[in-house]
Amino acid sequence: MLGLWIEQTEGASFWLRVMTELKSRGVEDILIALVDGLVGFPDAITTVFPQAQVHHCVVHLVRQSLNFVSWKERKPLAAALRTIYRAPTEAAALAALEAFAASPAGTKYPAIVALWRRHWPHVAPVFAYPPAIRQLLYTTNAIESLHMQLRKIVKTRGHFPTDEAATKLSLPRAPQHHAEVAAREQRLEGRHAVPRHALRQSLHGSRLITAPASHTEIRTGPPPAALDIA
Repeated sequence: MLGLWIEQTEGASFWLRVMTELKSRGVEDILIALVDGLVGFPDAITTVFPQAQVHHCVVHLVRQSLNFVSWKERKPLAAALRTIYRAPTEAAALAALEAFAASPAGTKYPAIVALWRRHWPHVAPVFAYPPAIRQLLYTTNAIESLHMQLRKIVKTRGHFPTDEAATKLSLPRAPQHHAEVAAREQRLEGRHAVPRHALRQSLHGSRLITAPASHTEIRTGPPPAALDIA
């Protein structure tokens, strides 16, 4: 974790300030950034790190889509959306999106179609990767779990005199959380569907993916020759 920021609102200027701070602290490049649709965040990332590849969290898109429908319609809608983000290629995914737009559900809920089309530039990059790596790029749940732990800490206190006081209480929890995530990944490693050497061979050049705990791969020196998920 590179930092913890507290702000009243999350706007483009805030995220640009965060990215600029990371740049000034020595971050040379962000290869892949996984975001959840916050306004201004993708533009802030690419402004400071022009070569960064920004991915939109698919889980957040599905959740937003389900908010448009009644409870009994959620299961069939989720199944229909699954044909889009699980398509083998970007072309197949676009065809699935158009098929959904022409379906009764898409006709009934055009806002869902508009939502996916609006965010498609940051959904499309995921189809360049094999299924095993896509699983790391579909969701920001790992960082959300850290946020949940921090919210628990803040909630128990209820009130802080300053933002700095909340930061000082929250930061010690972050290393413990990352240790828990690393231990959980080691337990699951033996059951991973794809061997590590296959994951290394699945990317080209120096493009890297980290474990899902960080959601971005940040290069502060010469690019390694191979992918290592650890």
